[in-house]
Amino acid sequence: MINTQTKLCLIIGNPIKHSLSPIMHNTAYKKLGIDNQFVFLAQKVKPANLRSAVQAVKILDIRGLTCTIPHKAAVIPLLDQLDPLAQKIGAVNTVVNRQGKLVGYNTDCFGAITALEKVVNLEHKKVAVLGAGGAARAVVFGLVSKNAKVTVFNRNLNKVKTLAKQANCQSQPLTNLKLIKNMDIVINTTSVGMNSNQSLVSKNLIQSHHLVFDIVYSPHQTQLLKNALEKKAKIIHGLDMLLYQGTAQFELYTNRKAPIKTMHQTLIKYLKMKVT
Repeated sequence: MINTQTKLCLIIGNPIKHSLSPIMHNTAYKKLGIDNQFVFLAQKVKPANLRSAVQAVKILDIRGLTCTIPHKAAVIPLLDQLDPLAQKIGAVNTVVNRQGKLVGYNTDCFGAITALEKVVNLEHKKVAVLGAGGAARAVVFGLVSKNAKVTVFNRNLNKVKTLAKQANCQSQPLTNLKLIKNMDIVINTTSVGMNSNQSLVSKNLIQSHHLVFDIVYSPHQTQLLKNALEKKAKIIHGLDMLLYQGTAQFELYTNRKAPIKTMHQTLIKYLKMKVT
């Protein structure tokens, strides 16, 4: 079905092998009967090569560029225009090529907040966010917009203080994680736990009243989420954020309504296959 008119969408990151974006988007294209119009691929791009990769988007007329770790902030100076939300957040995960003009968006914010609001009212909730990178910025600004009381924990104190000042929230070093005991929601936005049994939060810090959200989606059940379940806490899988940021991204790339049910079923099926 692929031909000379097919538009290419690409996800770049380092690492990239774990990404489920290609299978999610390509299955959605097939569902809508537009798999001759769009194809979604993945490519490992090291930070030193990011500028060249973005230039290639224009040269090769690539329709959409999805950015994951570590490119979400670094890509911004290389773009022609930013959506107001992406500019406020200071991180971009979605770039749309509009006739050679690269416009940056942030759909991570929508993905995270949608996943959370499916199960909880965020207003006045005390939330601990672990990490201060691109994904964290999207989560934090989204939470603050919902009037949540946010505290960001991170190793790099300068980085976390800058984010806290910009988002008008609180900051703490990771060494003070004991403070999360009295919070309502705990969110891991770091890559800790990806394809490993590690967790930034020890089991004894998790309480039964917590809602624990790990944006890492591979493995589906991270060590953090396993610990939370053992402590009878409610959990949200990273798959949910991946789904909702992906549907928003799909619509920006294709100008079509995303087949959410199909995209969700595809992700669940793939992760089950990976486990077995």
